[in-house]
Amino acid sequence: MMELQKNEGVLLINLGSPKELSKKSVRQYLRVFLSDDNVVDLPKFFQQFILRLFILPFRPKNTLEAYEKIWTKEGSPLIISTESIANKLSQKTGWNVEYAMRYEEPSIEKALHNFKKNEINKIYVISLYPHNAMATTVTTELETRNVAMNVSNDFELIFTKPFFDNDEYINAIANSIKPYIENESFDKIVFSYHGIPKRQAIKTDETGKHCFSTPNCCEVKNDGSKDCYRSHTRIASDLTAKKLGLNNEQWEIAYQSRIGPGWLTPFTDKRLAKLPEEGNKNIAILCPSFISDCLETLEEIDIRGRETFMNAGGENMTYIPCLNDSEDTVNLIENLVRAS
Repeated sequence: MMELQKNEGVLLINLGSPKELSKKSVRQYLRVFLSDDNVVDLPKFFQQFILRLFILPFRPKNTLEAYEKIWTKEGSPLIISTESIANKLSQKTGWNVEYAMRYEEPSIEKALHNFKKNEINKIYVISLYPHNAMATTVTTELETRNVAMNVSNDFELIFTKPFFDNDEYINAIANSIKPYIENESFDKIVFSYHGIPKRQAIKTDETGKHCFSTPNCCEVKNDGSKDCYRSHTRIASDLTAKKLGLNNEQWEIAYQSRIGPGWLTPFTDKRLAKLPEEGNKNIAILCPSFISDCLETLEEIDIRGRETFMNAGGENMTYIPCLNDSEDTVNLIENLVRAS
């Protein structure tokens, strides 16, 4: 079993959150996040035109109101969860573990400076996103490499691959679902993943001709699908369902958080409005594209999604929390590092 040396450390990176509950802080977070070319992959002029004219003048108010519903005394649930994962991993292994956010604080730069100060130059970087996507794993690796070059020329960065089909990850997701389905019979279990524009899925197709070429393109393993987010979500869901002994009628996939046309379908909010009409009035829903609960899970799904479902005639919606700082999460990350 691999043990880390004194010059080695682990960096956990999650997406990010506003620094505080204020319109100014939320606006700053949205500006930085939505200016990333891997998040809004449009020509820079057009990207900034939309951002400054249509998003930043209006969206911060609504986003702030959403954050107010899930913010805790300690702060952002996403940051609290990530910090706890880092602390538990360090306590269990004795490793030097830092955590950072891709956007805002605590920053990647600060984490790397801490490593440099402690004479750690070999860093195992764990992006806390199970599936590959431009707006998560890709941008995180690019930013970390860019920042590292400005902090020290001596860093050796080892990035773990997306772990969507890792046995421990699948077991962890299955374990998070199991207590709920053992005690209750649901009409449907919904795997709600963060959506992405279809064009971003197509950009990961190395062949340039496989993605969306057939209805079952994600089920075909080749160079066109190996880095595809949509394929990763389907594989992960299928493996989890098989682990739990679910048949295909008992579960489905949907995609949430869209901010424009041309995103992956079916849309979670549309499915939540339709499921009761189809006879699925008692459902469970989880968000496996997130390791830590955050705005998109706690407010978008557990609050607004629940309202949509109940207003459409649903009788019960059980939200299954993310893995967060569970023992399964800590063990998974430990073994991802050891296998690197």
